[in-house]
Amino acid sequence: VQLQASGGGLVQAGDSLRLSCKVSKQIFSTYAVGWFRQAPPKDREFVAAIGFDGVGTGYGHSAEGRFTVSRDNAKSMVYLEMNNLKPEDTAAYYCAAERTNGYSTSERDYHYWGQGTLVTVSS
Repeated sequence: VQLQASGGGLVQAGDSLRLSCKVSKQIFSTYAVGWFRQAPPKDREFVAAIGFDGVGTGYGHSAEGRFTVSRDNAKSMVYLEMNNLKPEDTAAYYCAAERTNGYSTSERDYHYWGQGTLVTVSS
């Protein structure tokens, strides 16, 4: 089982960026996928999640109104569209998968993790 996050980079405040998470086909149709971020020395923070069927979505406080999570079943991909980026969004972003009917906001519920992709937002 693999998850591979990509799409990070250096952007300016106010810019947009789309992160992608490639998920192994063997789990894609039955697993919810979440996005988390971590900017040391802070703890890992929940950003967004989407249920296995794409119907349920949830967002962390910092992401509400600016970020949108979606999934493309044909491509086994999950996306995080980030708009109006702020310097405080600078972090390593991780995608993770859990087998559940809905989704969880807790990193402890996620079984599989991808490597992080770094997002840096300059002011």
